[in-house]
Amino acid sequence: MFAYALKRLGVAVLVALTVSLLCFSMIYLSGDPAIALAGEGATEEDIENVRQFYGFDRPIVVQYFDWLGRALVGDFGRSNYLKAPVASVIFERLPTTMLLGACALTFALVLSLPLGVLAAIRPNSIVDRIALTIAVIGQAMPSFWFALTLIFWFSIKWRMLPVTGTDSWKHFIMPSIALGYYVTPAVMRLTRAGMIDVLSSDYIRTARAKGLRTGTVLFKHALRNAIIPVVSLAAVQFGFMLGGSIVIETIFAINGLGFLAWESIQRADLPMMQAIVLVLSVFYILLTFLADLLNAFLDPRIRVS
Repeated sequence: MFAYALKRLGVAVLVALTVSLLCFSMIYLSGDPAIALAGEGATEEDIENVRQFYGFDRPIVVQYFDWLGRALVGDFGRSNYLKAPVASVIFERLPTTMLLGACALTFALVLSLPLGVLAAIRPNSIVDRIALTIAVIGQAMPSFWFALTLIFWFSIKWRMLPVTGTDSWKHFIMPSIALGYYVTPAVMRLTRAGMIDVLSSDYIRTARAKGLRTGTVLFKHALRNAIIPVVSLAAVQFGFMLGGSIVIETIFAINGLGFLAWESIQRADLPMMQAIVLVLSVFYILLTFLADLLNAFLDPRIRVS
C-alpha cells in the first residue's frame, strides 16, 4: 500500500507542477504584462518602470521559480483591482464554494446511488426507465437553464426559497440541486452498470445459494465492489463542481470562489485568475489522489496493478 501511495503521490506532484507552469504562463497570454499594468497612455519610461518593479525584466525561468516559491508558502501577490493580498481574498471566499460543492455532491449521491441500485436490481422495469429518463434529462439540460427554472418555480411562482445570498441553509438548496443534478446521470449510470455486472458474478450466486439475506448480498457483497469506480468519479466530480461553480454562483449571486473568478475575468485581474486556477487545480489533483488511495483500500488488486 505504501509503495502504491508513493507512486500515485509522485504522479500527483508532476501534474501539479505542470499545472503551475500553465498558470504562470497565463500572465503572458495577452502579451507584455507590463504594458497591461501600465495602462493606456503610459509612456515607454512608465512601462519600463513597471517592468522593473514587478520583475518582468528577469529571465522567464527565474520569474517562474520565484512565483512558484512564493505560491508554495501562500503568497500569490496582490490583486490588481482589489489592491489586497490575493491569498486572503481567495481563502475568504473558498469555504462558501466548498460548502456549495459538498451540498451538491451530497444531493447527487443521495439521488443517484439508490436509483442506480434499484435500476440494476430490476432492469427494464419502470424504476429502471425512470432512472434512465432522469439521467438523460440531467445530461441534456444545461445547468444554467435548470437553475433559472428552479428560480422561476420555487422563488418567483411559489415563493418558497430565496434566490440570492448565503445567510441560511435555504439559500443553498437551489444552487446545490442545480449544481448536483448535472453530475447525477454519470454517477447513477456507473452505479447501475457496476451493480448489474457484479450481480451476475459467481460469488454473488454463491452467496445467494448459501441463503444469505438479500440486503446482505446487495450491500455487503455487491455494492462494495460496484461502488469502487463511483468513488473515483465522485472525487473527480467534486473537483469539477468546485471549478464549474462559476455559473451557478453567478446566477444565484453567491459570494464564493466561482463568483470571484467571474469578477476577475471581467476586471482582467491576472494575479487573481492565476491563483484561482492554481488553487482549484490543486484541489482537483488532491481529490483524485485521495480517491486512488481509497480505491486501493477497497480493492487490494489495484495496489499490484
